[in-house]
Amino acid sequence: MKAMIIKELRLIGKDRRSFIFLLLMPIIFIVMFGSIFNQESGSSITLRAIDQDQSAASQALITQMKGIMDVKQLPADHVDDQLDKIKQGQFSAMLVIPSGFEQSMKSGKAANIKLYQDPAAQTETAPIQAILGSISTQYREQKLTGMLMANGDTKEQAAAALASPIHIENVSASSDHLNMIDQVVPGMTVMFVFFIMITMARRFFEEKKTGLLSRIRTTRIKPLHYLIGMWFPFVLTVIFQCIILFAFGHFVYDLKLGDIAALSAVVLSLSIAGTGIGLGLSFLVPGEGAAMVITQIISMGGAMLGGLWVPSYLLPQTVQTIGHFLPQYWAQHSLLDIIAHGAHLADIWSAALILLAFGLAGLAIALIRLPGFLRSAAN
Repeated sequence: MKAMIIKELRLIGKDRRSFIFLLLMPIIFIVMFGSIFNQESGSSITLRAIDQDQSAASQALITQMKGIMDVKQLPADHVDDQLDKIKQGQFSAMLVIPSGFEQSMKSGKAANIKLYQDPAAQTETAPIQAILGSISTQYREQKLTGMLMANGDTKEQAAAALASPIHIENVSASSDHLNMIDQVVPGMTVMFVFFIMITMARRFFEEKKTGLLSRIRTTRIKPLHYLIGMWFPFVLTVIFQCIILFAFGHFVYDLKLGDIAALSAVVLSLSIAGTGIGLGLSFLVPGEGAAMVITQIISMGGAMLGGLWVPSYLLPQTVQTIGHFLPQYWAQHSLLDIIAHGAHLADIWSAALILLAFGLAGLAIALIRLPGFLRSAAN
């Protein structure tokens, strides 16, 4: 069995197609998805502003807005040009402070400002409206405070009178560093782990064609020893694949790996699951071509249903339910718990056991199908 393991490791090392599918392709996908989605989740809101009043009051308003969002001031005579750009969809909103803004405030009248916005971009303009509404509320409270103090109230009494009867306490329940790279690197790693099944099926059918399987029947090698001797090198290959891909994510995209012991347990369980399913598949399909088609269905379909491309909670409820029956879901779920939520071994052991169950089920199928596969090789 030791000689068989060494032989398979050498053959895998010489297989360029396996290198492309197991390492090069996932790295390309990680770079592609990372370039598209790895944007700063807390990027500031941008608002273009034109100050036609050029007064201390208008500048104070702009300064206050700059403390909350990114404000780009434009010349006062560029209103028409900027409106054309909004209509063309180049940006979504523009604030104009008209002449007479400060004079209206001093006289006690409502000082109007104009927010021009693209009605088709409500998702982008809603935060701007909320910020402006909050600033307007602050101005109103300052005005009421002044009126109350003018009527003889102290500053503390005025503040108590204007205090809201409802207090909202913000409680953070999400990861400190969750971003799309936390989703992409594990997702692409899990997806491409299952492409090992193509290599496995190809190896078994090559041994069948060359007559090696026929000769094995004449030896004293037990079926279980033969399967383990063929299986173990692929388990090591997948572990190596995962190490390279997670290292790439860590050093290139600063991926936080979390508890290494827990991560190692999931990687080991995932490697057994992927290669175990590949083992069973190799003895079920009629040929290498069928194995390639089924592998792509398992890999791509599992990626879609198991939440490897987008977080599972964004998928329809039916898809989420189906995902619970797939090894990809349990692998991705446990990896995200470790990387994004600080999970440890005690938190992911159940998912690791489920992955091991998938692998052992594949081994059982292979053991059952091996005698018939050997007979067909002899024929």
